[in-house]
Amino acid sequence: MSTHHHNTQQSNTQHSNTQHSNNDHSNTHHHKIRQQHSGLFKGMMLGLITGLIVGVIITLTFVMLSPSEPLSTHLTKTKSDSAEQQAQPLYWVAPMDANFRRDKPGKSPMGMDLIPYYESNIATNSGQGTIKISPNVINNLGVRTTEVTYEVLKTNISTVGYITVNEDKLIHIHPRVAGWIEKLHINAVGETVKKGQPLYDIYSPALVNAQEELLLALASKNQGLIAAAENRLNALNVPRNTIKHLKKHRKVQQNITFYTPQSGVIESLLIRSGFYVEPETMMLAIVNLDKVWVKAEVFEADIFKVSVGDNAIVSLDYQPNQQWLGKVQHIHPMLNPKTRTGIARLQVDNPLGVLKPNMFAQVSIENHNNTPVLQLPRDAIIRTGSQDRVVLALGEGYFKSVAVTLGRSNRHNFEIVSGLVAGERVVSAAQFLLDSESSKQSDFKRMHSDADDTEQRTTPHLMHEHKMNAKQPYTNKVASTVSSTTVPSSTMTSTTVSAETAPSATVHGTVVSVKPEQRQVIINRKAIAKWHREAATVAFTVNEAVDMSVFTKDAYLMFTFEVRPDDFVIINAMVMHEDMSDDIHHGESHD
Repeated sequence: MSTHHHNTQQSNTQHSNTQHSNNDHSNTHHHKIRQQHSGLFKGMMLGLITGLIVGVIITLTFVMLSPSEPLSTHLTKTKSDSAEQQAQPLYWVAPMDANFRRDKPGKSPMGMDLIPYYESNIATNSGQGTIKISPNVINNLGVRTTEVTYEVLKTNISTVGYITVNEDKLIHIHPRVAGWIEKLHINAVGETVKKGQPLYDIYSPALVNAQEELLLALASKNQGLIAAAENRLNALNVPRNTIKHLKKHRKVQQNITFYTPQSGVIESLLIRSGFYVEPETMMLAIVNLDKVWVKAEVFEADIFKVSVGDNAIVSLDYQPNQQWLGKVQHIHPMLNPKTRTGIARLQVDNPLGVLKPNMFAQVSIENHNNTPVLQLPRDAIIRTGSQDRVVLALGEGYFKSVAVTLGRSNRHNFEIVSGLVAGERVVSAAQFLLDSESSKQSDFKRMHSDADDTEQRTTPHLMHEHKMNAKQPYTNKVASTVSSTTVPSSTMTSTTVSAETAPSATVHGTVVSVKPEQRQVIINRKAIAKWHREAATVAFTVNEAVDMSVFTKDAYLMFTFEVRPDDFVIINAMVMHEDMSDDIHHGESHD
């Protein structure tokens, strides 16, 4: 038992020693860890302090070596930044169409927010189709620019007209009594007469009786009878000199001479000596040509622009250097059913008699429209069959062709309906070369908002049709009509045959097979981004105007096709190399 107790004590002693040993070992381990952490912390602090010192030294060195900026410069920059922040946009423009401009924020036809366009953007904004030319080249080309102005556009309507007599100065002469023409003092039509010149002598029993009545009244010295007799002679248009002669000499004249009532020329002569005439007989007509009428024939599209009082210039083909000024006095309310023209009547002074009735004349009517509009000189406009455009001078050698919509015009300027804003600079000389260079980078397709909406509405049909084509690669069935787009003819070599209602797209593809007799080809075309159509193998019909020789098996083409009822029709095609695809890929992506 004692032995057992001894062993137990010995065991407890060993256990206690072991426990103390373990505690000492644990304490030593923790001490080492604390030493390591303390060393790591001291190293981090030392590195941080060293980095700060080095950074301060580098900063001080840079500040000492750099030129100090004056306070005035800093203030100038601050004012400039503030001014730029306060600057008002010139207009807002669509991100994908530089010609879609508005005077306030809004949405583009594609549903995108319009971007504000500041004055500082004019020289720096490049965009699609922008080119840069060095000053030397600009000088060698003779590039000149002009400014888009906002002022009244004085438009002229140039047309033809004919000279007629002034009907206000045309008189017809009838006798007041029945009788015989005893003597005619004029001989032919066109003869010039002066006021008071004798015209004809007439014998009339009624005139003889009227003279006798006056003589009887004079003999009776009855003032009432005398006045009545004189009034009767006046009513019969007897000249005053004849009545005075009768009262003085108291002798009846068998033949009474009548005189010319106004100066002019004989317009018509329907009597001769010995003719019997009555009051209803039109004997002759006299017209004064000191003022003549010019009847201008104006097309129905322009007649509404003409107003009474408008100034006009009249010239003759045989005397183009001489001009006559006149005013519009009357506008005929009806059109000529044969010529579809309206008559604008002018009155022109003709003191020398140069303007003769029935002459043809050139007439230019000035339109009095005092509403100011945007306008440009004619020389700055590039007119094509399908589009009008100008070359915009962006400044610092940058140029860009933009499409414009034209309105009214005169001999010098065109009204700009859309596409430009007042104050912009446009190239007016050498613009054709710049436009050609810019056209390589811009396709000038400007889709209107209604066309975009129509295309968006019909896109699902095209996508469905594309899937049908992918499943049935040789099917010619197409979707219904969608909005029309155009393709620049400058990128193609063949003749374009367009349909106003047919949508079109330009795409690349490889010819799979050709049927020259039927003018049909099967092409593995690439994707059409604007219609969201993936690549597919489709059968096409080639238009008669397109050369079939470009369609050979495995040929890589760029072609334009139109979606027509029950058919895809290729209207343009040109052979290309596949490495050229990337260079003109933007032409497909932005259709």
